[in-house]
Amino acid sequence: MLAVQLTKRRGDFVLDMEFCAPTPGITALFGRSGCGKSTAIAVLAGLLSPDIGRVHVDDDVLVDTTRRIEVAAHERRVSVVFQDARLFPHLRVRANLEYGQKRVARHLPRPVRFDDVVELLGLATLLERRPHELSGGEKQRVALGRALLAQPRLLLLDEPLASLDAARREEVLPYLERLRDSFAIPMIYVSHQFDEVLRLASRVVLLDAGRTVADGDIATISRHPALRAIVGPDAVGAVVSGVVERVDPSGLVQLRIGDALLAVEFDGAVIGQRIQIQVLARDVIVATELPHALSVRNVVPARIVSIAPDAGRAVLVELDVGRTATLLARITARASEELQLARDMQAWVLIKAVSLRGHVFTAPAR
Repeated sequence: MLAVQLTKRRGDFVLDMEFCAPTPGITALFGRSGCGKSTAIAVLAGLLSPDIGRVHVDDDVLVDTTRRIEVAAHERRVSVVFQDARLFPHLRVRANLEYGQKRVARHLPRPVRFDDVVELLGLATLLERRPHELSGGEKQRVALGRALLAQPRLLLLDEPLASLDAARREEVLPYLERLRDSFAIPMIYVSHQFDEVLRLASRVVLLDAGRTVADGDIATISRHPALRAIVGPDAVGAVVSGVVERVDPSGLVQLRIGDALLAVEFDGAVIGQRIQIQVLARDVIVATELPHALSVRNVVPARIVSIAPDAGRAVLVELDVGRTATLLARITARASEELQLARDMQAWVLIKAVSLRGHVFTAPAR
């Protein structure tokens, strides 16, 4: 378990943060710019001392101000990857990676091996290059490798993709997924891009003006009002996971979500694989009668759980599709009134398969 409780004042800004997260796995710190994400990373890394607080990683105590414990930064076995890769410009890639290994005390175990990191991050062809010969995405992969070879008990990723353009960002994201799934290392991932959080994290801590306003698993946080206030109405959507039951010859994947089967596009899917999707509320249509003769691939029976006012002249309808899986639909208040929608009412959810394109990911390991 990763347990964090921190208070840190910097001028007029106060970070007041508290959360617990299971280990291993990726916990994302998410919020607007200036909410305290990078301050939190600095305190966790030992670059700043908290005014009050404690940080426990499993049985290891990194900070506990009540017991006057504060492990020095170089003794914490906490690795940080920043926006800027911060590679040594005079060293080749191999030497930059080996620097991570040299930081490890002789008596400590070294479960993360050089060859495994090179293979995982696709660095074999880069080993003899110098940093100025690398693309931005390649530099970040080397920075990740160096951080892993330091054998961290905790890996901090402080907006590692923020300095990359969209193409380089898409290049690096699969490597981060591999890292998450290959090593049992707890990770804290800082981002202001919620699509990165969706793709990588199993747990999310929402920060607003230095305070923790919500934390929980990705499915719970995806429906939290505090998230809607940050990302805006068009990015609101429920995150649900399911298991691949069938791969059609057409390329569509039949995914079991609750009691429903959803058709989605996902390359390389195999039967039994766990997949996670974000269904945007703006892409969900609600019907009160079973529709016929539609091009829409997904028509799912549901029960209305709640209807709440949303931005503008809209309402947000929460819909239960079975086995604790719920979706959200953003519709006009007038449509809700005309359809006479009400709690516990039987309804049908319509979702175009193409609207899910780009919102389907490999689910984190449980």
